[in-house]
Amino acid sequence: MAEFDVIVIGGGPGGYVCAIRCAQLGLKTACVEGRGALGGTCLNVGCIPSKALLNATHHLHEVHENFEKMGLTGAKVKVDWAKMQSYKQDVIDGNTKGIEFLFKKNKVTYLQGWGSIPAAGQVKVGDEVHSAKAIVIATGSEPASLPGIEIDEDTVVTSTGALSLPKIPKSMVVIGAGVIGLEMGSVYARLGTEVTVVEYLDAITPGMDGEVAKNFQKILTKQGLKFVLGAAVQGVEKGKGKNTVTYKLRKDESEAAIEAEVVLVATGRKPYTAGLGLEAIGVEMLPRGQVKTDAHWATSVKGIYAIGDAIVGPMLAHKAEDEGMAVAEVIAGKHGHVNYDVIPGVIYTTPEVASVGKTEEVLKQEGRAYKVGKFSFMGNGRAKAVFQSEGFVKLIVDAGTDRILGCHIIGPSAGELIHEICVAMEFGASAQDVALTCHAHPTFSEAVREAALACGDGAIHA
Repeated sequence: MAEFDVIVIGGGPGGYVCAIRCAQLGLKTACVEGRGALGGTCLNVGCIPSKALLNATHHLHEVHENFEKMGLTGAKVKVDWAKMQSYKQDVIDGNTKGIEFLFKKNKVTYLQGWGSIPAAGQVKVGDEVHSAKAIVIATGSEPASLPGIEIDEDTVVTSTGALSLPKIPKSMVVIGAGVIGLEMGSVYARLGTEVTVVEYLDAITPGMDGEVAKNFQKILTKQGLKFVLGAAVQGVEKGKGKNTVTYKLRKDESEAAIEAEVVLVATGRKPYTAGLGLEAIGVEMLPRGQVKTDAHWATSVKGIYAIGDAIVGPMLAHKAEDEGMAVAEVIAGKHGHVNYDVIPGVIYTTPEVASVGKTEEVLKQEGRAYKVGKFSFMGNGRAKAVFQSEGFVKLIVDAGTDRILGCHIIGPSAGELIHEICVAMEFGASAQDVALTCHAHPTFSEAVREAALACGDGAIHA
């Protein structure tokens, strides 16, 4: 039996970051991972491979739509799907092997296999039982499905199967208009697939600022995606060379059907805690399958903690990373902290969509007085030069104090631009603070400054 100060179960973004931070704080640490590669869903079958395909297909779009406008002409570019898949795998391998290197560098013991907790202070991996003063559950999540749908990862797929289809399908139905569905739908639409997105609610991207969501849907529609909103999917019937998705429109209960070669089920994710044996040792669970934790990520069993997708909160890799670092601090006797009010969210389509803080809809429900400063990328010279002038920056501030309450961006590099506002919010900054900060010209970030100016006397270039 090997003895450790900390054993982290799960080698995804939350788990591997937690393990490295524990080691940096002087704790003898091990990380258990059964997948065969570190990085969890994110690096292996999620964030990273999807960004590789988004990047490749974005360049394809640029070649076909914009190169000639810039005076770049030549033979028509063709898609080599096998080579694109190979590129994607190279990106995955480079990242996962990088984590193995970081484990060696920080002296984290990598325990390969599926872990369980037979008793408090013990972790079993294969036939071996190891002891630990603290155990961190970082087992992540798995795709959720709907009744009446049988996933085969062949023609009825989750995001995992969608990343590695044997060929580019002629048609695809995406069930769910959230982040995963729209990113993967965007990839295949650029590759020539006829993509139809079916969503239960009356708007795409649930929880997003309403104005941004409406503009986002218009832009994606122009890019070729079709949308059926307010539709409750009843089931998927598999046929030879095609699948039939049946749905019922919520407004009038009428039924309809769509046929497609591939059906992508993108209806969210659920915590993955199977096989850990949590119930047997008395770890309290929540009704929706999450592990119940207190403000310090401790479970109901002393010495056992949980982070990331396995607990309450947005299922985001960077949220898990923050919790991983924070719980490491707690275990080391320090003060761990996560500011849950400043966790950005990004959709990596083109244009990108990014947000942090509160939406107008939430502030109206709270009855809080606020001001909005908006600036369109049509007024941004850099955006116009690269054919990405669709979209805008929307900054929301307290009406009385000018303190920034939220920001919502749809436009070029939105996922990078949002972090200026994250830092500003972390320091309790006002819109005026951002407006008085010099921004380099010409950059996309000038649009953020202009939105801040719009919260005061007005933007310059609007």
